[in-house]
Amino acid sequence: MASAIDNFLGVHAQALGIESRRAQLLAANLANADTPNFKARDLDFKAALAGAGETQGGTLPLQLTQNAHQQAAGGVADNDPALLYRVPLAPALDGNTVDPQLEQAAFAENAVRYQATLTMLNSRLRSLMTAITGQ
Repeated sequence: MASAIDNFLGVHAQALGIESRRAQLLAANLANADTPNFKARDLDFKAALAGAGETQGGTLPLQLTQNAHQQAAGGVADNDPALLYRVPLAPALDGNTVDPQLEQAAFAENAVRYQATLTMLNSRLRSLMTAITGQ
């Protein structure tokens, strides 16, 4: 069951986590631009946000049962259907599917979306503080 603060913040808290996870993936793609056979990954933001909404809506998320398991940031696990391989426009001969210019553009777009989500959350929290303090 969602708390009152979760209802007040809306989907922005989940979106922030998903955008953070996407930034990690895009940075990993850029870091491995010269790695042979590296396959570029990206998130389907709509599918990931829909999946995040489902976990809040009553279904239970997966739990770690062993210390060797790793929890992915932003609520997106490595086996999540929202996590996809990028289809290359011009595949390299060494099997690498990273297009640095495409990755940089996606990273910049994601950074703008992340900043917009932070601004929205900041505005929501500021209005909540105004309501609490009455100033």
